[in-house]
Amino acid sequence: MDQAKDRPKNGSMQARVIADMRERIIRGAVGPGAPLSEIALAQEFGVSRTPVREALKQLQTEGLVEIRPRVGTFVTIPSRREITELFEMKGLLEGAAVRLLARRGRVAEIDLLERNLREADAAVERDDRGRYAELVQEFHDLLVAGADNSKLEAHYRMLMNQLSYPRLVNTSLSRPRRVQQSDREHHHVLELILEKDGDSAEHVMREHVRASRRAVLAGLPFGGPDS
Repeated sequence: MDQAKDRPKNGSMQARVIADMRERIIRGAVGPGAPLSEIALAQEFGVSRTPVREALKQLQTEGLVEIRPRVGTFVTIPSRREITELFEMKGLLEGAAVRLLARRGRVAEIDLLERNLREADAAVERDDRGRYAELVQEFHDLLVAGADNSKLEAHYRMLMNQLSYPRLVNTSLSRPRRVQQSDREHHHVLELILEKDGDSAEHVMREHVRASRRAVLAGLPFGGPDS
């Protein structure tokens, strides 16, 4: 009976550790390659090592951490190949999303996208890269939400976690003139959606993701072409 009572508690502890650590990794608060100590995390969260261990296993399945037997657990360092592959999938999913959104007409997400672009233009004008980075993430999230396809959105969320996308957005926007270029590309995508030109919107969206990938790869240090 006591064990049964403990299960929900342990489960909630594990969920809390997963959510917190996932957020830290995605936001870049814990950098790529950083070691993660079960003991230190258990002390920080005030739990036993068991929920921490299970949480790290879950994060490994999501591609966020790497567990090396008899060595330790580390935040995953994506290789150039992995980033390229993940961005290829991002382009496919977001391309499909804008095609679906273009078919839907004047839905609520369109108004939110228009507001997003007005705020983004203002952020570009005042050279507020931090705010613009937030709006970039919101723009892409709205496109996917506007597709109104729960399966697409579920795959997209997992992919964004594996990419640690907020950190990569900042890397991309650090490249010269990338902020201005990104803003123009976002406007072009929305124009095509409003014209209900799903084919062109999908093509432009994929090109936008390719441009982002090039900027990210140019801004990240790698040991070699496939490292």
